[in-house]
Amino acid sequence: MNAVWIDEAPVAGATTTTHSLKIERETHKLEKRLCREVGRAIVDYNMIEEGDKVMVCVSGGKDSYAMLDILLKLKARAPIHFDIVAVNLDQKQPGFPEEVLPKYLSELGVAFHIENQDTYSIVKRVIPEGKTTCGLCSRLRRGILYRVADELGATKVALGHHRDDMLQTFFLNMFFAGKLKSMPPKLVSDDGKHIVIRPLAYVAEKDLVRWAQHREFPIIPCTLCGSQENLQRKQVGEMLREWDKKHPGRVENMFTALQNVVPSHLLDGTRHDFKGLKATGVADEDGDKAFDTPSFDLLSQAPAALRILQG
Repeated sequence: MNAVWIDEAPVAGATTTTHSLKIERETHKLEKRLCREVGRAIVDYNMIEEGDKVMVCVSGGKDSYAMLDILLKLKARAPIHFDIVAVNLDQKQPGFPEEVLPKYLSELGVAFHIENQDTYSIVKRVIPEGKTTCGLCSRLRRGILYRVADELGATKVALGHHRDDMLQTFFLNMFFAGKLKSMPPKLVSDDGKHIVIRPLAYVAEKDLVRWAQHREFPIIPCTLCGSQENLQRKQVGEMLREWDKKHPGRVENMFTALQNVVPSHLLDGTRHDFKGLKATGVADEDGDKAFDTPSFDLLSQAPAALRILQG
């Protein structure tokens, strides 16, 4: 089952020039990587099951376009049957090109539903000018999408958050909320009625940028909240991109860390029974030595007294 989810599609037809061949090879590698990472996330977290009806939330941004695109590719060769319905929430933002998504989805041949709700007016009325609108906008959007999922009979709600979104959320919670908390790849919705999945959990944003350029998605910019330049999320995103440039591999290591949590070496007494700790005389692989330098090849050359202490 796993192998089929993460299967690699055959190479498309070759072109005649060296430059075109190089572009084609790189694009094919990118497509394979996207399918592999989305397939791996689906398998790791059992995101999609036999008979599911997956409601893919499409905003008009690069991430949700790519999520729909890759899920359709995987659906064609998945080891199970599941259905996809694309859903867009038209929030009635001024200048929103309401014809773009219906036209694109119709040409794609995927089942879709456009939900029209004027949340823009509510947000502008409630939130003072210059204040961040994302919080209220998200809550309104989430409630509407859960209702639509009920009406459509969807068993899973797919959101387009990627690896970088998850890391940004982790740092935002740590810096501004005092919590070690990120976006889970799979969760039960606030109302307890839906399973929400994030198939792009393992996908890097830079790959989504490249894929959107290659596929020429008709991107619709967010003029309600996306245009606010001083959002804390944007600042954290810039920090991560800078780290990625200066320290290759750091972002990957941080994301891996989110999957390797050691509660006994944090400070949350509700997650680990510090008060009830007793010496057992049994060595613990996650004990203090976990923080020592990994290599001890030079220990044999150390003074005898030190060797005795280490013994």
